[in-house]
Amino acid sequence: MSASHQVIKLTFLIAILTAVGQMTQTMYVPSMGHMASDFLVTPAALQAVMACYLIPYGLSQFVYGPLSDRLGRKPIIIVGLLIYIVGAIIALFAHDYEWFLAGSFIQGLGIGCGGAMSRTLTRDVFSGAELHKVNSLISMCVIFSPLLAPVLGGYLTESFGWRSSYMFLALFGIAVVITMMTSFDETLPVEKRRYERVTDSYRYVLSDRRFQGYLICLVATFSGVAIFEAAAGVLLGGVLALPATTVSLLFVLPIPGYLFGAALSSVIASKRNEKSALKFGLISIMFGSLVVLIPGLFDKTTALTLIGGATIYFLGAGILFPAATTGALSPLPYHAGTGGAVLGGMQNLGAGLATLGASAIPTTNQMPLGALMLLMSLLALIGLIRVYRKQDPSQEMPLAI
Repeated sequence: MSASHQVIKLTFLIAILTAVGQMTQTMYVPSMGHMASDFLVTPAALQAVMACYLIPYGLSQFVYGPLSDRLGRKPIIIVGLLIYIVGAIIALFAHDYEWFLAGSFIQGLGIGCGGAMSRTLTRDVFSGAELHKVNSLISMCVIFSPLLAPVLGGYLTESFGWRSSYMFLALFGIAVVITMMTSFDETLPVEKRRYERVTDSYRYVLSDRRFQGYLICLVATFSGVAIFEAAAGVLLGGVLALPATTVSLLFVLPIPGYLFGAALSSVIASKRNEKSALKFGLISIMFGSLVVLIPGLFDKTTALTLIGGATIYFLGAGILFPAATTGALSPLPYHAGTGGAVLGGMQNLGAGLATLGASAIPTTNQMPLGALMLLMSLLALIGLIRVYRKQDPSQEMPLAI
C-alpha cells in the first residue's frame, strides 16, 4: 500500500472511530427540552449527562492505553466498541433518568478506546513534521461528526422523538465495530509491544516536564470546549427560548472555526515553528472567552456573542490540539499507547469534572460560561509556560505515581 493510501485509510478509520464518541457527546443537545420533559427533570440538570459520559470516557483510557501497548491496538478497539453498544442500547430504552445516566456512563466507558487510540495510531505509523500534518488532517476530518451530530439530532427529534438519536448511535456503533473487525490492520507489531509494569509506563511518560505542560494545555482547552457544548443548549434553548432546530444550527456554527484552525496549525508550524502555532491558538481562545464573558457581565445573553465568541475559541482550539498533541507524543515512540491514554483520559476526565461543576452554577446569562472559558484559557497559558520554561535538566524530577 502506498504512503498516501495508508494515510487515507488510517485517517478514515480514526475518523469513524472518534466520530462515535463525538457524536454521542453532542447529538442529544437539541433534544434537551424533550428529554427533560420525559424524565421530569430541568433542562439544566441534563448537563449532568455530559459529565456522566465524559468522566468514564476519560478514566477508561488509562486502562485502554497501557493494555494496547501490551496486547495491540485492534483487540482493545473491538472490546471497547462492544461495551459502547451495550450502553447505547440501555440509554435507548431507559425510562428512568437514573437508567439513562447509567447508559451514558457505559457508553463513555466503552468508547474511551477511541479516545486513546485516535492519538496512538498516528504515532505508531508517523513521526516528526509528518505526524503534525496527519494529526491536523485527522482533526479536520473528525470535526465533521460534531458538526453533523446536533443537526441530525435536532432533525431526528423533531421527526421521530429524541430516542431515535440513540437508535442511530447504537446502529452506528455496530457499523463501526464491523468495519474495524474487517478493515483495520494492527499498527503495533508484536516486536514493538511493551511488557513492563503499568506504573513504570506511566512514570516514564509523566516524568517529562514538557509532556506535563502540553497535557495541562490540552485538558484546559478541551474543558472550555466541553463547557460551551454543555451550556449552549441551556442558554439558547432555555434562556433565549429558541426551537430545537434553531438551537442545533446555532450550536454547530462555531465548529468550522475549529476546522480552519486545524488546517492552519500545520501551516503555521511549517512556515514558522510549533511555538508560533501554540501562541496564536492561545491568543484566540483567550479572545473568544472575553467575547462571551463581557456581555454576560452586563446581564445580557445574545446568540451573536455566544456563537461569535465560541467560533474564535474553537479556532484557537483547532490550532492548539494537533500542535500540542504532536509535541507531547513525539518523544514517546514505544509508549504511544500510554501517552495517548494520558492525553485522552485527562482531557475527557477534566472536561467531565468541569462540566459537572458548571452544571451546579445557575445559568441565567452567559457570564458564568464566559468566566469558565477564560479560566480554562489561563490554565492553558500556565501549561505552555511550563513547556517552554528553561530549566536545568539535572533539577528535573520525575512525577511521583
